[in-house]
Amino acid sequence: MTTYIIRRLLLLPVLLVGVTIIIFGMLQFLTPVERSALYIRDIPHGEHAIEGVITRYGLNDPLPVQYWHWLVGRTDPISGQVVGGILRGDLGYSRVGSQPVIDLIKQRFPATLELALWAVLPIIVVGIWLGVQAAVHHNEWFDQFARIFAIVGASFPTFVFGLLVLMIFYANLGWFPPGRISDATSQIISSPSFKTVTHLISIDALINGRFDVFLDVLRHLFLPVLTLSYISWATFLRVTRSSMLETLRQEYVTTARAKGVAERDVINKHARPNALIPVATLAGFQVVTLLGGVVITETVFDYPGIGSAAATAAAQLDVVTVLGFALFNGLILIVANLVVDVVYAFIDPRVRLQ
Repeated sequence: MTTYIIRRLLLLPVLLVGVTIIIFGMLQFLTPVERSALYIRDIPHGEHAIEGVITRYGLNDPLPVQYWHWLVGRTDPISGQVVGGILRGDLGYSRVGSQPVIDLIKQRFPATLELALWAVLPIIVVGIWLGVQAAVHHNEWFDQFARIFAIVGASFPTFVFGLLVLMIFYANLGWFPPGRISDATSQIISSPSFKTVTHLISIDALINGRFDVFLDVLRHLFLPVLTLSYISWATFLRVTRSSMLETLRQEYVTTARAKGVAERDVINKHARPNALIPVATLAGFQVVTLLGGVVITETVFDYPGIGSAAATAAAQLDVVTVLGFALFNGLILIVANLVVDVVYAFIDPRVRLQ
């Protein structure tokens, strides 16, 4: 097991370098003048200002030199200070956010993380439960209902379902508003008496003992979580059902039943653990999708996360911000893939022996 984890950890820096090379290669489609927008914070006054930025950051240097400077930074020949360098947190300047891209990510990521934490549990738990129950009650009424449920969920565009629940639960009933918090709650968390610890408002509300703030956050999270869950349940249901049906046909399951093992134990101890092996990979990438920002859901519900910021940047052709988010998502994907590989080895011992 230790050898397996070490091998995966050794691959991590290789994958990270690969992601940075891809992002850097995409930057090369831009001219040096266009790439200077990575570092320009104010409107340049004349061509000499842009030429100064190009010289300062070495945007006309050979590609290997440019890549190294983009990665670790470059010493400014005039001031002698190290400038640039994504490893130093310099991902460029966001025109949309009017701040460095790294600061925009820090500002928006807590909202996306909070949405992901509240959505991942119902997505995975309910999706797996539906798939297992559909397989156990194969061709019965529950299985037929689950299949229709999955087909409808897979066919529903996310923005259509989001707009539908907004129309029902907000426009007509006024129960669950869009956004992250209400104006009254915004004033509470901005007050000196409210201590910000995690930047996740729901958790900070519990830490501060403000259950009114906590309930307000849940009211705003309900519809985005419902939308993400319903669309994802369809995928989890189909994968879990298919894997569970295949597992239930295995000889060791038949042997367990022949020995008189209770059906509940056959399902929970013999069939389900093995059926969940392919589901573990799906769950891992679902987490990556949530943490990377669900663009459509955040945009529909006016939720101030990374996804909505990326959509705004793309709409305004803010290439620097979009590539910064792409690099951030690539990092999340690599780390999550490593975690999935380790979890996979715990679930299936055969992986450790490969």
